[in-house]
Amino acid sequence: MRIEEIEQQVIEEFSSFHDWMDKYEYLIELGKSLPPFDEKNKVEQNLISGCQSRVWLDARLENGRVYYTADSDAIITKGIVSLLVRVLSGQAPQDILNANLAFIETIGLKENLSPTRANGLLAMTKQMKTYALIFGTNRS
Repeated sequence: MRIEEIEQQVIEEFSSFHDWMDKYEYLIELGKSLPPFDEKNKVEQNLISGCQSRVWLDARLENGRVYYTADSDAIITKGIVSLLVRVLSGQAPQDILNANLAFIETIGLKENLSPTRANGLLAMTKQMKTYALIFGTNRS
């Protein structure tokens, strides 16, 4: 499935909630559904700098596609990173680099986050695109 199609699914899911408390609850549920993150990957080099809470992100390239795993020690942040993993994992590096991630604005996520969480969201997105850039560069 293409990034835009996954983003559309996310937008549709969030559109069924009318108040942000419900959306936060849904984010928490999404975080709980994030696949387990291997404890051996909870190392300094996988920590995303710029996040107030601790967020670990690992990536691997497999058959020309980038696969992410992530975890966080904060429940809302874990939900946010689970959305990013869902949208970007399994995509080609160039598609990840070209993704504008419009769903973040469309569902109102950015404006309903505290400034520190919004900065963390930016840092997570930047790190995921950095992995895609590295993997895309190393292939050619």
